[in-house]
Amino acid sequence: MPVLFIGHGSPMNGIEDNEFSRGWQTIARTLPKPIAILCISAHWETNGTLVTAMEKPRTIYDFYGFPQELYRVQYPAPGSTWLAQETRNALLKTATGLDSSWGLDHGCWIVLRKMFPDADIPVVQLSLDLTRPARYHFDIAKGMNTLRKKGVLILASGNMVHNLRMVTLKSSDFNAQFGFDWAIEANELFKTLIDENRFKELADYKNLGEAVQLAIPTPEHYVPMLYALALKKDGEALTYFNDKPIAGSLTMTSFKIG
Repeated sequence: MPVLFIGHGSPMNGIEDNEFSRGWQTIARTLPKPIAILCISAHWETNGTLVTAMEKPRTIYDFYGFPQELYRVQYPAPGSTWLAQETRNALLKTATGLDSSWGLDHGCWIVLRKMFPDADIPVVQLSLDLTRPARYHFDIAKGMNTLRKKGVLILASGNMVHNLRMVTLKSSDFNAQFGFDWAIEANELFKTLIDENRFKELADYKNLGEAVQLAIPTPEHYVPMLYALALKKDGEALTYFNDKPIAGSLTMTSFKIG
């Protein structure tokens, strides 16, 4: 099964028909149907590593100030206790707890609602241990290739460049396509390092210069990308899509491995 990193951007992408949501729909059509989906979202940070293990994960509205239409959306995909346990088994380098209270946050469901609108594929989320450095996340993810072999789609959801404190709206459209020089510089550097398989440097991103420090003021939107890259095998193809800057200080750059 291929692996995806999705730049998810605004929650409104989950209900709008725009270039980015259409990009998610297009990439979904290139995939074999997964038996289940494991999502690593920027929006579930915990002390320790957890995986959801409920039969019916709730739709979480972890945002505010958006139109009421967005809060009425449900994504009623089933959970999977099988995938929760398989994920625990795959993450040999860390103890992984089972969670029964979280659900599907917007980093997960806004993307899946466009990719798999029938919500008929079981979905499990894996949390980000906020006490650990980026390199740790890259290292533990490598064991999850066993899930790919079993038909599980691993979907990492964040943004390569994500600095909300410096967002600039030139219009009412959050998705207006322009980027500050430092945002474009950082995004291009990330792609160069990805293309050259220099993943350890990406994991040690704090040593990559001033533009990258502006691009990653906090790590939660960047770290999911490391999970996806850790699963890339030698010689596997990597294809970019939705490769655009928005609102000055974010990029929607996404990629498919395999």
